Amino acid sequence: MEVKIQKVFPIAARAEAAWKVLTDIRAVASCMPGAAITDQLADRKYKGNVKVKVGPASAAFDGEIEVLGLDANSMEMRLLGKGQDSKGSSGASMELTARIVPVDAHNCELRGDSVVAVTGKFANFGGRMMEQVSEQILKQFAANFGNRAIMAQGDLGDPTVDKKAVAEAAARVAEQSKELSALSFLFALIKGWFLRLFRPA
Repeated sequence: MEVKIQKVFPIAARAEAAWKVLTDIRAVASCMPGAAITDQLADRKYKGNVKVKVGPASAAFDGEIEVLGLDANSMEMRLLGKGQDSKGSSGASMELTARIVPVDAHNCELRGDSVVAVTGKFANFGGRMMEQVSEQILKQFAANFGNRAIMAQGDLGDPTVDKKAVAEAAARVAEQSKELSALSFLFALIKGWFLRLFRPA
């Protein structure tokens, strides 16, 4: 099954700072709870894993990420990620084009176009469910990315940077979940369904 996702997330940081984070694959991976880069296989190819928790049960997915292109002028990155669970019953791949778009001197947007393909048990969830789960995951990723972009502003040597905001972002990064909780995403989906169901006409 294949799902296409297009998202735009506002980032409360300068475009240069967000681009600095986007070009650091290890930093990008750390924005996803439970994800980590474990090895660098080539100049632009990495090996990593994602830990997922559903209630008391945990699972691990191994995969590879390859950076297909980096364009500093347009602040655009293209990458390909592939993963397989440890039992080999499910797999997923994602082609992603992410770009940083300046909004003003202090803010920017993170725009992403991706194609996600799933096989095995994941494919049984259906396209609509996959879109909803992906949206919840991307929201959490964007929040973490935004915090790291704010932190990166402190490294740009700009004396106008809000040091308090940088410190607060660093605190949020430190408190970031180290595990991807599928149960929390399921709860968010159920909550959203009820809200839509009982929304006044």
